[in-house]
Amino acid sequence: MKKTLVIVTHPHIDQSVVNKRWVEELEKHPDQFTVHQIYQAYPDGVIDVAKEQALVEEHENLVFQFPVYWFNCPPLLKQWLDEVLTYGWAYGSTGDKLKNKKFMLAVSAGVKEKVYSEYGEYKLSLEQIFTPFKLTALYIGADYQPLHAFYGLDTNPSEDDDIPTHQDIENNAIEYVQKLLALSE
Repeated sequence: MKKTLVIVTHPHIDQSVVNKRWVEELEKHPDQFTVHQIYQAYPDGVIDVAKEQALVEEHENLVFQFPVYWFNCPPLLKQWLDEVLTYGWAYGSTGDKLKNKKFMLAVSAGVKEKVYSEYGEYKLSLEQIFTPFKLTALYIGADYQPLHAFYGLDTNPSEDDDIPTHQDIENNAIEYVQKLLALSE
């Protein structure tokens, strides 16, 4: 069985709480997951496309893990998508390298889930906000999976916020790994 490639895109992973904890939990299963931190791999922003494509080809599933940045992914992930998912490799008449691979997002959002709802401040769910990723998966023939999210760990919570506990983060990390393990079943 091939492993799942988790592309972690956090420009300040050392300052992260949730994404760093997710990485720690994933690294307990090196036989199941390859954790690839692209801000560490490419601090200068120059992506080795051939190396990235080979890495993707070696894996059965593809997960993009990142914090929500202005209702999107961090810029290096967008660059990675633009440069790595090339014509003839990811799409086009001969582009089939991601066909039928399971494709998933794991995101951390600073605000509560209720803010990302029809009745919340943003009027859209994270699933709706990340529709372009779903469309990308469909376009390249990948099997898009429901996203995994952690909500509410803002660095400046208001006094009335229900701040997630350490146990909430632990439980979410375990749930995340279980969800990824299920991708390969």
